[in-house]
Amino acid sequence: MLKRYTQNMMRMLLAVGLLLTSLFAVAEQNPYQLMQQASDKLFADITANQSQIKQNPNYLRTIVKQDLMPYVHVKYAGSLVLGNYFKAATPEQREAFFKAFGNFIEQSYAQVLTFYSKQKVTIEPEKSVEGKNIVNIRVVVEQNNGAAPINLDFKWRKNSKTNEWQAYDMAAEGVSMVETKKNEWSGVLRKDGIEALTAQIEKSASLPITLDKKK
Repeated sequence: MLKRYTQNMMRMLLAVGLLLTSLFAVAEQNPYQLMQQASDKLFADITANQSQIKQNPNYLRTIVKQDLMPYVHVKYAGSLVLGNYFKAATPEQREAFFKAFGNFIEQSYAQVLTFYSKQKVTIEPEKSVEGKNIVNIRVVVEQNNGAAPINLDFKWRKNSKTNEWQAYDMAAEGVSMVETKKNEWSGVLRKDGIEALTAQIEKSASLPITLDKKK
């Protein structure tokens, strides 16, 4: 009886220990480290799979889905894009929109990444995130042809409940994707509603990835 009680206590303590370790790991997340982690994996996979990408450019979507999308807060970004229309939408309409928007982000990032051909990618030095819940992280992509570097700013947000950091926007040379799409799609939302916009986004998200013929 005592032996069984001791074994149960050990299992319980082990479970609690694993839970606390998991929670501590989440609490200790750092957006700069996550950015570096995502960047290293993403560009390493693109470099290692160049022959497959040339044969099937859509394979870039697979890489983006595996390496980048887990770090993207699709629902938060989508709610910013919808703006005031978010509250008016039903839960079903929101979920359909978020799914389409996530696919759109995946397609868009994959298409943008067709420009990558082993350029040097530098993430700005880590800064303190103490007391912050929004952080901008600058990523500089050097150009092989001597042209000016490309500046990308990734916006990360900390979930106040889980302490999890996720990216929700990317600005290329100061142009925010979230703000751009919010302005671009506001007319469709105002005139035709969220379901029409969702259908439009689904169509855009289904476009195949195309490579620059010069590459």
